[in-house]
Amino acid sequence: MNILVCISQVPDTTTKIAVGTDGKTIDKTGVKFILNPYDEFTIEEGLRLREKFGGTVTALTIGGESSKEILRTALAMGVDKAVFVKDEAKDDSYSIAVNIADVANSMSPDVIVVGRQSIDYDSFGMASMVGELLGMASISVVSSLSIEGTSVTAERDVEGGKEIVQASLPCVISAQKGLNDPRYPKLPDIMKAKSKPIEERASVVSTSRVQTLAMELPLSKRVGKILGDSDSDIAELVRLLHEEAKVI
Repeated sequence: MNILVCISQVPDTTTKIAVGTDGKTIDKTGVKFILNPYDEFTIEEGLRLREKFGGTVTALTIGGESSKEILRTALAMGVDKAVFVKDEAKDDSYSIAVNIADVANSMSPDVIVVGRQSIDYDSFGMASMVGELLGMASISVVSSLSIEGTSVTAERDVEGGKEIVQASLPCVISAQKGLNDPRYPKLPDIMKAKSKPIEERASVVSTSRVQTLAMELPLSKRVGKILGDSDSDIAELVRLLHEEAKVI
């Protein structure tokens, strides 16, 4: 089985983020970047599919030069190959999807696995965009996956419950927490990964579909008011919502 796992580099969730001087991007000074947490499930699922069916697992990332570090992590976890598409801009999710589709077209994967979402863009749309660009079925937010022959059965999380869907290979899957328990690389594998080759490709230029006009941090200081359930408290709550919050 030919398996492509797509991973991304994101700011650490514990990192304090500041807006850059251009007002449209983050200030990367002092920011620690990590493998997107949902992509740990992505890599693990690719490895498990290889263990069951044989074949090759290729890890792909698109981004700046520092993004190579997460490919080293993927190699240490056990993927066979790593592909790096250099794109410092990473304009929007659509441009990333176009580059994934371009690499996929050159390797004809049976399964493409992406994370449910990246914790920076939070678009939730990568699986469906890549599937549309490649003419493949796509299943998002998958928490259980079964493949028999060319038949795919997936359980996906939906609001208030679960949904079971079927598709045929080739297809695109987005991994949800609970799909598996990611393995952690051992020190010898980490050391070996440092010297393994990474294939580099130029990015495909595409027209961005989303433009960032401005970026700002949410207000950090908010005055909270605690009210009870008496008639007077309820009346005061209604007044505050109308006069101060102006939501009613």
